[in-house]
Amino acid sequence: MKLWLVVVHIILVATNIWVTAHFHEELPEDNEFAEFEDFEEEKPAQTINDHNIEHLKESNNNQDFDEEDVLIVDGDSEFDHFQDEEEFEGLDAAGGSAGPKSDEPSTLTITKIPLHLRARWDSFYLEILMIIGLLVYFINYVAGRFKNAHIAEVWLMEHKQLLLDNFSLVGDTGKSSKDISESGLVKESQSHYSLYCSGRVGCDSMLIELKLIKRQDLVAVLAQLVRPQNDQAHIRVELAKDETDSFVLAIATKRTAMHLVRDMADISVYCPEKRPGEKFGLPSGFYVMSEIAEAASAILDTRVLQAFSKFAPYIDYIHISDQFSGPKQQEDTTQLTMPEVKRVLLVGLNISIKGRTTNAEGQEKLKLLLQLTFYLLDKLRRFKLSKEGKSKADKNRLRVEEAFLKTTHAARAEAAAQRREERRRAEKERILQEEDPDKQRKWEEKEQRRLAKKRAPKMKQLKIKPM
Repeated sequence: MKLWLVVVHIILVATNIWVTAHFHEELPEDNEFAEFEDFEEEKPAQTINDHNIEHLKESNNNQDFDEEDVLIVDGDSEFDHFQDEEEFEGLDAAGGSAGPKSDEPSTLTITKIPLHLRARWDSFYLEILMIIGLLVYFINYVAGRFKNAHIAEVWLMEHKQLLLDNFSLVGDTGKSSKDISESGLVKESQSHYSLYCSGRVGCDSMLIELKLIKRQDLVAVLAQLVRPQNDQAHIRVELAKDETDSFVLAIATKRTAMHLVRDMADISVYCPEKRPGEKFGLPSGFYVMSEIAEAASAILDTRVLQAFSKFAPYIDYIHISDQFSGPKQQEDTTQLTMPEVKRVLLVGLNISIKGRTTNAEGQEKLKLLLQLTFYLLDKLRRFKLSKEGKSKADKNRLRVEEAFLKTTHAARAEAAAQRREERRRAEKERILQEEDPDKQRKWEEKEQRRLAKKRAPKMKQLKIKPM
């Protein structure tokens, strides 16, 4: 849907620029002072008297006639009034059009106004920049989406055979969706893919989430230059209830360890202390958070330590817990019951290092790390805590439960009182609907005795032993 919106936006902006440019080219110049430029002063007209005289002279010169044909009329001529000087007296002073042209310079000043700005491409630089930005975003969106899909498909192609060897069902979620490919990979978003597996002894299911860099988002690509991130594969294995013992253990890099201690409920409660990984034989940069020391020593055996030494850049965290309930709840959230917990094995792997896709050698290392996940799964089934370890784990869980009940005592008491009040209200409505005066009277007496007992002061009874 975003893609079509971007395309429609580009077409609308381009059409607007084209229509505006052609409209200005065909629009005539709007010169408000055209009447002053086109103005032409009229030449001073000759007097009607002079004009008539010249006309008569030309007629006499052009026509050849006899004197006998000339009719001489005595008396006033019809043009004699043009000869009268007093007839046109004061005409020039009044500024008539027939007066002679004045030699004085004109005092009218015409300000030079620049011509109307013609439509040029540099007038639309903002629109051009916006179109270029949209084109860049569109190209990055298409290229980033294609690259993320290619990374997910390559990862699945390299690991599918190993998954089929360990699970009877790979990619079967039991739901039909158009986002599920033929290989079983579910496309959650343009940068998030998931794969569901089930059918293995010791676990209920396994969910693999490929959280890739948001390459389709131009802002995320630019942020990648400042703060590089990695493509990651998050593996979540839900363990069987009676297959593993109760303990919490996490091994993670420094940045991820801070996030786990701060945000994850089980680690922040049972093992908030971070210990350097060098004490357990891990490479520098890793931290261990363990509830029971013997569990950490048993899980971090020689094979696991070798895997950490060889593939340290590709390992982000390993989290084993029987009290996993997700991120911590907000403080203002009041819960009356303990949160639901699950037994899980969580593993985080880096598919790419600093935003660069791994090559064939890197894919082989990731395949070995997936085998390490299956090795840890089998080891958890075989590992059993000692009596001291089990006792310590039980005490820790009992202590956490008591602390939770203590903090929620007031809320639970208020909820219980509200439930009792609702039951009494429902009973009263039922008695009133029966329309039996005896039952109503008995219920009212019972309610009055209860209220009187509730208002009565509480007294302690002391027993004295006889001498």
